Amino acid sequence: MVVWSGVRKFSAVALGTGAGLSAYLYQHIRSEERQVHSSWTNSDKPINPFAIWDSNWDYRNPRHLVEPTKNDSPQEENRYNSDLEKSTTRSVRHIILVRHGEYMDGGETDDTHCLTQKGCIQAKYAGQRLREMGVKWDKIIVSTMTRAQETAEIILKEIDFEPKKVINCPYIREGAPIPPQPPVGHWRPQESQFFRDGARIEAAFRRYFHRAFPTDKKNTYTLIVGHGNVIRYFVCRALQFPPEAWLRINVNHASITWLTIQPSGNVTIKCLGDSGFMPAQYLTNRIPSEAKNVV
Repeated sequence: MVVWSGVRKFSAVALGTGAGLSAYLYQHIRSEERQVHSSWTNSDKPINPFAIWDSNWDYRNPRHLVEPTKNDSPQEENRYNSDLEKSTTRSVRHIILVRHGEYMDGGETDDTHCLTQKGCIQAKYAGQRLREMGVKWDKIIVSTMTRAQETAEIILKEIDFEPKKVINCPYIREGAPIPPQPPVGHWRPQESQFFRDGARIEAAFRRYFHRAFPTDKKNTYTLIVGHGNVIRYFVCRALQFPPEAWLRINVNHASITWLTIQPSGNVTIKCLGDSGFMPAQYLTNRIPSEAKNVV
């Protein structure tokens, strides 16, 4: 009886162990099915290698600006840390872009491309919205084209900024930044136009889009009044999307786009082509048919 009792105990333990091991193996095998793969919040190895963020996109990452240590001496380490501290920014850079209002596409020169009555109203709504943001503008940059100049003039009447401090920039004039993908049939600039305009618009991006300076003691706000093609290209470049995708985006006249550049170099977008602040009857994004080919 003693032997039989021992056998029963051994069998119970063996069966329990076997059942537990089987359950563990089953759960382990199925864990791959339930596992969350490549969580977007913490994956540094995305499926698409082109999705990896370039933290030195503006070539202002402090570690790339400071000369590396030459040896392991405490003096070199102190020098490196001091230079790194001086090159590190702690301020956030906000760039707000406003597209010009609706305009007349009459005549062959830019001087004739003035805002329509609706375009003037759109610009006024945009100015009011910018005022409501309560932002203290550090810089206002305006395209030198007529429709952008007129839009900015109306906006300036609504916000607190001295007109004489406005920077008029020819780099952000409208143009053809890069051949779009997918191609479109209704708009076919010459290759020479992409070659000319693309270099200019890219130069504008590099001039205005970068993290704050280390000397900036507070967050900065820059307002840019420009054009649809340029704004859409800037958005793709800033977010490190393929720049050829710019024509897949649409922004209304006098709409507001807000990009934020963190001290780390990370870029986020708060709003894209926001025009919800104006009544629906004033929402437009194309030249009105009655305004085309009018002298």
